[in-house]
Amino acid sequence: MAYLRSFFVFFLLAFVTYTYAATFEVRNNCPYTVWAASTPIGGGRRLDRGQTWVINAPRGTKMARIWGRTNCNFDGAGRGSCQTGDCGGVLQCTGWGKPPNTLAEYALDQFSNLDFWDISLVDGFNIPMTFAPTNPSGGKCHAIHCTANINGECPGSLRVPGGCNNPCTTFGGQQYCCTQGPCGPTDLSRFFKQRCPDAYSYPQDDPTSTFTCPSGSTNYRVVFCPNGVTSPNFPLEMPSSDEEAK
Repeated sequence: MAYLRSFFVFFLLAFVTYTYAATFEVRNNCPYTVWAASTPIGGGRRLDRGQTWVINAPRGTKMARIWGRTNCNFDGAGRGSCQTGDCGGVLQCTGWGKPPNTLAEYALDQFSNLDFWDISLVDGFNIPMTFAPTNPSGGKCHAIHCTANINGECPGSLRVPGGCNNPCTTFGGQQYCCTQGPCGPTDLSRFFKQRCPDAYSYPQDDPTSTFTCPSGSTNYRVVFCPNGVTSPNFPLEMPSSDEEAK
């Protein structure tokens, strides 16, 4: 029986290790409520200041995003809307958020057994963010940041309630959206890059914006408002009519 128990414990540990490549701890340090979102796994969660949410991501997860939504109202059934980052009017996101929203993106256990991850402003900016491995190992496996006052300094042409929109959504076209082949930076993408050099500023901003860690070597942490206090230009909480279940 002892042998069987040991085998069972070993099997469970092996199953968990195989099933989950990494955990993502999402923390809200903002002085307002953030409704965190995560796809294709996780859905959504209300995070008051200081609260965290842990997401277990399986091996091979790709095209994954974590972002924060602001100024949300949800009813008891999880239906409502958000000023920024809204995902179809539901608390539990199954699709991507509506710009502007600061994105933490990742793909696990991909080419050369690496995790690929980044902060992206290709969909604009709404909340300052850090994205970091919990076990950094040098090279491209280290913490990255986007904590500039982009909302307060946003160009007038990109300014929207609660955030700073991206030029593709605002203007469209190959110059900004890069949908029909190679493209380069623009004056508007440089606005984002100068303030957040770690982050994607346009769709083909790969060389300086993609980070990697050996798959299975680390977990990750995403923090909204890592510096705690934000300027008055960042969005404040809109009281919800019916609090969602945490």
